[in-house]
Amino acid sequence: MTHTDPAKVTMDLFPGSTIYESKREQIGAEAFVLRGFAQDYEADLIQAIANVTSNAPFRHMVTPGGFTMSVAMTNCGSYGWVSDRKGYRYSALDPVSQTPWPAMPASFLDLSRHAAAKAGFVTFASDACLVNCYEPGSRLSLHQDKDELDFDQPIVSVSLGVPAVFLFGGLSRKDKPERIPLFHGDVVVWGGADRLRYHGILPLKESHHPHFGKQRINLTFRKAV
Repeated sequence: MTHTDPAKVTMDLFPGSTIYESKREQIGAEAFVLRGFAQDYEADLIQAIANVTSNAPFRHMVTPGGFTMSVAMTNCGSYGWVSDRKGYRYSALDPVSQTPWPAMPASFLDLSRHAAAKAGFVTFASDACLVNCYEPGSRLSLHQDKDELDFDQPIVSVSLGVPAVFLFGGLSRKDKPERIPLFHGDVVVWGGADRLRYHGILPLKESHHPHFGKQRINLTFRKAV
């Protein structure tokens, strides 16, 4: 399967500006890229991210092996994904402040539910959102999302800011991943037969977004418990 840049559409009301056409692109049996799906939520998402990170700032977590992750992270919702020398897990408390994570913003819940439904997962209700902040050079190596209790629930991943290349592999780490370009507002949803496929992000290239600057912000919604 070959993936190309999504079609650009010129907006008659704003001559010279372009957006990516909102459409559903299938990348697996039960996996889809929803091109531009989050763009209608942009203003609400920007404010919600600022609110979340003011209460639970980004931090670089440490892997069980003692390596510092290149991607800065935080969480919101009833549970947050954490990593340290003790392992990977979900926690109801922010280990830095020892207080509950910020509540899931209404715009986050609305977006994640609608995106999941668009991909065929109509009962999805996220209780955890991992917020990732990529800077130029940051990457996420191939991994499975398998710390959740219910693999019947999908993963909903929202891309904001500068473009990135999403690696979508198979059920074995040895399977060669597809390289899928992601742009501001794109949402990837995978579940069912594709739920445990390996995935990652190639090192982020230098670029610029009008609001996020050189950063890529990724919202990853899960049903943790």
